Amino acid sequence: MRTTAILAMLMAGAAWADDDCSVPMADWQPRAAVEALAATEGWTIRRLKVDDGCYEIKGWDRNGIEVEVTLDPATLAVIEIDHEDERHRRKGHEDRRE
Repeated sequence: MRTTAILAMLMAGAAWADDDCSVPMADWQPRAAVEALAATEGWTIRRLKVDDGCYEIKGWDRNGIEVEVTLDPATLAVIEIDHEDERHRRKGHEDRRE
């Protein structure tokens, strides 16, 4: 029983920790690299900040839909991307979806 309880706690802790990044600052990519990635992906940055040890971009995708992107600061791999619905479309932006 005790082993099962310990395993359950470890699994819960691991799932909770997945929302955070624990990369030493010395291994981080510079902000300019994040901005370059955003340009490549077609994201317009409204705000670039650090949240829970990860880079976080708030802005718009190439279709003008609001996005919030969480990136690993060392690899710039996308950890999570949230798209808002159509009501959050950037005003005056044309729909370029194919």
